Amino acid sequence: MRPNSEQEDKEGAAQAVPSASSGRSSVLLRAFLVLLTLVFTGLGSWQVQRLFWKLDLIARVEARVAAAPVAPPSPTNWSDAEAQDFEYRHVIVNGVFDHSRETLVQAVTERGPGFWVLTPLQLDGGAAVLINRGFVPPEKRDPVSRSDGNTSGSVTLRGLLRITEPGGGFLRANNPAQDRWFSRDVAAIAAAKGIANTAPYFIDADATPNPGGFPVGGLTVVTFRNSHLVYALTWFALAAMSLGALVYVRRLRAG
Repeated sequence: MRPNSEQEDKEGAAQAVPSASSGRSSVLLRAFLVLLTLVFTGLGSWQVQRLFWKLDLIARVEARVAAAPVAPPSPTNWSDAEAQDFEYRHVIVNGVFDHSRETLVQAVTERGPGFWVLTPLQLDGGAAVLINRGFVPPEKRDPVSRSDGNTSGSVTLRGLLRITEPGGGFLRANNPAQDRWFSRDVAAIAAAKGIANTAPYFIDADATPNPGGFPVGGLTVVTFRNSHLVYALTWFALAAMSLGALVYVRRLRAG
């Protein structure tokens, strides 16, 4: 009788090992599906928040673009909060351009690749504001090739107030030492060019033609892509699929 008992114990142990392994695998799978459900639900909720933020932004920008021009924030009110309150608002300024300190920032526009021409406008009282005078193609990057457009004397300029763009472009950092710019970083450009008392924002000039045709202003893009609803529905659908898979696994395990 003893041999038979030992054989039965071995067979029972052999059956218990895969059963325990299967149980652990099932627990891990269910835990993973719960995690996926929570993560996908969180991402969907975040996209809903982004959706309402984008809708609010679009409404504010549309209202500001349609409003009459105003004076930009004065030096006594130069703060990030103040600038953001005026972003994409039509403004009007008076001053004198300092063309010797212009900066070229790489750009891609409806006219193709080229550069934005940022030039400091000296205001009364010694302050300055960077003006994005507009776009020039690569063959016009040299100021000598567009000298007719470098107006002198006092000018009155209209445009859209924009917030500084620190750091650089996508995967491309600004390099002040080599004078290579991929974003309109006001503070960095002012420091590199030695422009004192500079506004924390810049102004995109309107489409008023410059002598000689360059730079070309009025190319500011004021439309915003809004795909957050699609993203939210996608994440919620993945959450629902993960939850459905969890229910299926639980029922399969119970059966």
